[in-house]
Amino acid sequence: MDTLTQAALGAAVGGTVLGRRLGRKAVLIGAVLGTLPDLDVFLDYGDAVANITEHRGFTHSLFVLTGLGTLLALLARRFAPARDISLGRWWVYFVLCLVTHPLLDVLTTYGTQIWWPLDVRPSAWPVVFIIDPLYTLPLLVGIGIALIGGNGFRGPAWGLSLSCAYLLFAMLAKGVVEHRLTPVLAERGLEEATRLVQPTPFNTLLWRVTIIDGDRHHETLVGLLDGGTPPMVETFRRGAELEPAALALEKGQRLDWFAGPFLRYEVREWEGRATLIATDLRLGFPGFYAFSYALAIREEETWQPLQVTEMVAPDSRADLDALGQLGARILDAQATLCTSGFVAERWVEDTPEAC
Repeated sequence: MDTLTQAALGAAVGGTVLGRRLGRKAVLIGAVLGTLPDLDVFLDYGDAVANITEHRGFTHSLFVLTGLGTLLALLARRFAPARDISLGRWWVYFVLCLVTHPLLDVLTTYGTQIWWPLDVRPSAWPVVFIIDPLYTLPLLVGIGIALIGGNGFRGPAWGLSLSCAYLLFAMLAKGVVEHRLTPVLAERGLEEATRLVQPTPFNTLLWRVTIIDGDRHHETLVGLLDGGTPPMVETFRRGAELEPAALALEKGQRLDWFAGPFLRYEVREWEGRATLIATDLRLGFPGFYAFSYALAIREEETWQPLQVTEMVAPDSRADLDALGQLGARILDAQATLCTSGFVAERWVEDTPEAC
């Protein structure tokens, strides 16, 4: 989630745990603790793929943050003026303010390495977009009440309760979407296909579904307010014939560990050379893909890996008009939104008649 939300979450957790005893201090310190894991954004590994795949890494590890919280609890118990606060209470305060950050990040699409240093893929079970005002607003209101009124517990506790209730709603909404999706997948023989179900930007009423099917990937939108209107499925190419070449590269393997199989591959002229480009299909929206990487250049019949991979401008035809269409589609299933209208034509394989 965004930094403001993470600071607000840490503040709300801090106020809920120690607000009665420390007042505003519990809220302010909690806000600082809630932002600490994201300090890794200032780390530059000197390589685009490394930067994207190391983010939300060791600083988001439950093991690391629990250890840090334990150390801070011991220091607070030894040196803090509030001598009546037990070591156990300090421990709960520091650990919860820290670990709730990566646990919230897990509920977004990006992927969070909460089990670092274990060699497992990043964890992600997306139920909220990386920025969701309906989640953040109750936290901010609760914190504001605490800072203005001086009661460090009541406002943060209510704000935290409402934001948790919203997450529960989002989880239930995702279950409804997956239930509505089942007959659509069965009709196309895609029941076993790898898929990603995630909310569209800034809401939990309309959900984007991406389904990987060999050389193709399918996109559909499913809304809670759709009623009996069946989802439209659009089909795109993803350049899977280039996947073996990408996976033969160390950086390609790393990117596959991070985002596979939700990757699109292409050969594009970049800086005057034929370049192998990989695009993350998860992050963003069709036509708004934010992360594309130059992995290798072609020399005669072989691919030569770039010593330092670089981000490249995504190949899209998206414009701000899509946001207006998205807003209309959230509330009205009859408001046709064809994502293929924002994607370069060479990637489009099949669209419904309505598009």
